[in-house]
Amino acid sequence: MTLPRQRGLTEQAADAAIDTACRMLRLPSIRNEFSDIADRAVKDQMTYRGFLAELLMTECDDRARRRSERRIKAAGFPREKSLRIFDFDANPNIDPATIHTLASCEWIKKGQPLCLIGDSGTGKSHMLIALGTEAAMKGYRVRYTLATKLVNEPVEAADEKQLNKTIARYGRVDLLCIDELGYMELDRHGAELLFQVLTEREEKNSVAIASNESFGGWTKTFTDPRLCAAIVDRLTFNGTIIETGTDSYRLASTRARAEQPAIAG
Repeated sequence: MTLPRQRGLTEQAADAAIDTACRMLRLPSIRNEFSDIADRAVKDQMTYRGFLAELLMTECDDRARRRSERRIKAAGFPREKSLRIFDFDANPNIDPATIHTLASCEWIKKGQPLCLIGDSGTGKSHMLIALGTEAAMKGYRVRYTLATKLVNEPVEAADEKQLNKTIARYGRVDLLCIDELGYMELDRHGAELLFQVLTEREEKNSVAIASNESFGGWTKTFTDPRLCAAIVDRLTFNGTIIETGTDSYRLASTRARAEQPAIAG
C-alpha cells in the first residue's frame, strides 16, 4: 500500500495520513502522542529537527519501557518489589551503598554471584526481587525460582529424558535468582541436579540466592559434605555476601501495629 503524497493537506487530512503511516510503520507511540507533541512544538517554537527528535525519542523511550516490562514479566517474580520502597533504616545490617552499587549490575556483567543470608522477614526476598528487577530493566535476561522448584523441574525433566535441555535453559539467562534455599532438605539426586545447574552457569552467568541458613547450616540441606562444599564454593567465588541479620522487619511491623491501639487507649 502506497500513501498518496499531497501538499497543503488540511489538519484533519494530515492527522489521518500520520495515523495511517504510523500503523504501517508500527510506530504506536508516535501515533498516540504526535498530536500533543505537535501542539507543544508550536507553543515552544521548536525547529523541525527538534520536533522530529521529540517524536523519535518518544517512540524509542516507549519501546524501551515495553521491553523492560516484557523482561520483568518473563522473569517470573511472584510479586513486585523495588529498591525505592525498601526501608534501609529498619535493617541497619543492609548497607544502602552496597545495594545501590549492585543495582548498577556490573556484577552480572562479570558473571559474579550474590548471596543474601539471614532470618525470615529481614528483607532477603525483597532484595532478591528488587535487584532482579533492576537487572531486567537494564536489559538482562532474568529468571526467578524457588529452590524447591529449581530442583523439582530437573528431576521431572530427567524422568522425561529432557534434563540437558532444562539445564541449558537455566544456563542461558543472565541472572538466575534462587529464593528460599535452605528451607528444605534435598536428597543427593536433587542436590546433584542443582549442582549441575550451578556448574552450567559458573563464571559465565550470575546466580543470586536468598537463604535463611548460614553456610555452616547448609549441611542440613545438602547432606553430602563434599557436594555441599562444592555448591558453596560456586555460590561464593568472586561474589558478594550480604548478611541481613536475625531481626524480622515483618514481625517488628506487626508488633508496632498491635501496640498502636494500646497506646491510643
